[in-house]
Amino acid sequence: MNATEVPNEAEPLFDISVEVHVARSPECVYSVVSDLPRCHQWSEECTGGEWTHGTPGTVGAVFRGHNHRSADVVAWAPVVRGAWTTTAEVVAAEPPHRFSWAMRTEAGRAQDSVWGYTLRPAPGGTSLTHHFRMGGPTEGITGITAGMSDDEKKAFFTEWGAKVRSDMAATVERLKKVVESS
Repeated sequence: MNATEVPNEAEPLFDISVEVHVARSPECVYSVVSDLPRCHQWSEECTGGEWTHGTPGTVGAVFRGHNHRSADVVAWAPVVRGAWTTTAEVVAAEPPHRFSWAMRTEAGRAQDSVWGYTLRPAPGGTSLTHHFRMGGPTEGITGITAGMSDDEKKAFFTEWGAKVRSDMAATVERLKKVVESS
């Protein structure tokens, strides 16, 4: 999607990835990115959380994340502000190559909103890619955009996409520091 289009059903709402080189082995990097309770050490919004079901870090395990967003983030749009929680289910756990999770609805169903990391051996360490794909509107996006005109939706998706990309870039830089300092 380019910045002037309203998303349509034929393409994802968001499909974003950022990459960083980490001077540690894929095994070392994987052990950190798959430890979701530590995500407060690198995430822009997640302040911590806990595993609530299943074996931590394995497919099917469920994680409740505690989050915080400031009032100035896409300030004109009705996004969640302050503290809130999310629930996610691990959908890929392939040490040391891939770790991903899908966001769940309030009722506990997986949504087409998947976050994760792909790791590839690289000279001197690991190429770490952080990715996010939202194929269709989630519960939250549906609520946020419900009363918006097409122009407001265009503006929201453009601003939200830029915010997510910026957050993800900051996240991988912090992850790099966390992993390389361990």
